[in-house]
Amino acid sequence: MVTLAEVAQHAGVSASTVSYVLSGKRSISANTRQRVQRSIRELGYHPNAGARALASSKSNIIALMVPLRTDMYVPVMMEIAIAVATSARAHGYDVLLLTGEEGPDAVRRVAGSGLADGMILMDVELDDERLPLLRATDQPSVLIGLPADTAGLTCVDLDFRATGALCVEHLAEQGHRDIAVIGEAPAVYERHTGFAERTLDGLRSRSRELGVRLLHRPCEGGYDAMAVTLARILDERPDTSGLIVQNESAVEPLLALLRQQGRAVPEDMSVVAICPDQVATQASVRLTSVAIPAQEMGRHAVDHLVAKLDGRGSDEVVLIAPELTVRASSGPAPGRP
Repeated sequence: MVTLAEVAQHAGVSASTVSYVLSGKRSISANTRQRVQRSIRELGYHPNAGARALASSKSNIIALMVPLRTDMYVPVMMEIAIAVATSARAHGYDVLLLTGEEGPDAVRRVAGSGLADGMILMDVELDDERLPLLRATDQPSVLIGLPADTAGLTCVDLDFRATGALCVEHLAEQGHRDIAVIGEAPAVYERHTGFAERTLDGLRSRSRELGVRLLHRPCEGGYDAMAVTLARILDERPDTSGLIVQNESAVEPLLALLRQQGRAVPEDMSVVAICPDQVATQASVRLTSVAIPAQEMGRHAVDHLVAKLDGRGSDEVVLIAPELTVRASSGPAPGRP
């Protein structure tokens, strides 16, 4: 491993001069700085992260809290996490990934230990128990998600309320008057997870405005659970002609069950999904969908956190407008030309 002293010798300067070039704490002539930087590149020198953190009181690390629960669609969570890591690296930060369900303890541990310069929190609930502690600490943070009370917080998310409304509007324009929503697993709603609750709010509000009958049924996902949920929907609302799915694990089982029942998509039943484009385009029927902008969410979160770390940011809520892409799974309601 190349040492700072070896860089100094190679560049023909003192070790303290190399240190000042790295830290920027003192003004160094352009010629000397260029000579030191050339030696750093040629020798492949990398400053010791621990020593650098001690000297600057910064770790150059961002803590990303991603509770990985079995009732959540992990690929989306990890796509956001990868976007955070990639964006953070572009800003010169590494990412410390915390995947346990520690709640406030994780916030307390990061804030009190100096492990990271700032925090990004995912899987945000409406009344998230992490928030009082987050507001009490002076460590910069950003939420990917929206709680009920956003005061004193910076939040980035897809506008899930508008997403729900957009799905209902699309089906209503096609003449559908009985729509059922196949939602996330029951535990997601029991935790009052923000994205699921806000989607449901948008679905219900826009349905009332458009005079559409709406039925919501949570679903664990998987074939057996989907079979029970679909049977229940059709028993309660036999005239249902449009389905909105916010549960990636239920998509393919749903399409398989509709085929088995002889219900053609979209001639007999239209299906609209809230899911990643990859899920929508690779399904057995290409799904009309609102995409989850995972990369955009991760990038925005990092940009806002870095702005805060640089003293430039302020608390704000950033909602990404939903975009609905029409594909093969939605069409006019049966009986409508």
